[in-house]
Amino acid sequence: MADDDRRSHLHRHVADPDVRREDPLDERLPEPLISQDGSNPEEQALLADAVGVAMLVVLDTLTPAERLAFVLHDLFQMPFDEIARILDRTPTATRQLASRARRRVRSAPVPDPDMSRQRAVVNAFLTASKNGDLEALVATLAPDIVLRAEAEGEFLHIRGAQEIAQRAIAFSFRAEFARPALINGTAGLIVATEDEPIAVMAFTVVNDKIAELDIYADPARLSRLEPPINTC
Repeated sequence: MADDDRRSHLHRHVADPDVRREDPLDERLPEPLISQDGSNPEEQALLADAVGVAMLVVLDTLTPAERLAFVLHDLFQMPFDEIARILDRTPTATRQLASRARRRVRSAPVPDPDMSRQRAVVNAFLTASKNGDLEALVATLAPDIVLRAEAEGEFLHIRGAQEIAQRAIAFSFRAEFARPALINGTAGLIVATEDEPIAVMAFTVVNDKIAELDIYADPARLSRLEPPINTC
């Protein structure tokens, strides 16, 4: 399939009216932290200390006011009255901001700390995608998996193993261009041809299943990533 056809195919699926779109002001994928898988043992060890990285990723999904209320109160024990003055909100509204942020932080899945197990699951996902094996794909996914995708200015949110596996089959033509990388300190994939980046895929593996999958496929955003993903 030619590159123009691939982009058109991707856009048609991204533009599917059956998928819920998120307001970019309310839901935006945080900037991914990218490193070549296994390229530097010291760097890999730092990134694989995923508790800190995972926390930063979760915090980056909060609104600025939620993040500030949560960090100042829960991490620095600042009273809500003082935080309210900083945010120019009432103490009650500030409590609500911190409460929403706390729920999101607590509900975020904790990645499996074993990098080899993470990589095995991601490899199984990639192999099943290449083979067009729907049953094998579903087996790699948690039943309530959440996929968030950003492509061509669209922000998508999809839930459920069967739906996401079917979409992975539809995009199986990309699998041959995938290579391993560390994304946000955990096992992920970079998809790129010699000429252009196609996608960055960040997986959250919990109990040997993929619990979350974030896909960055917006060309403008991919071109701004550091390091450039063609050279990772």
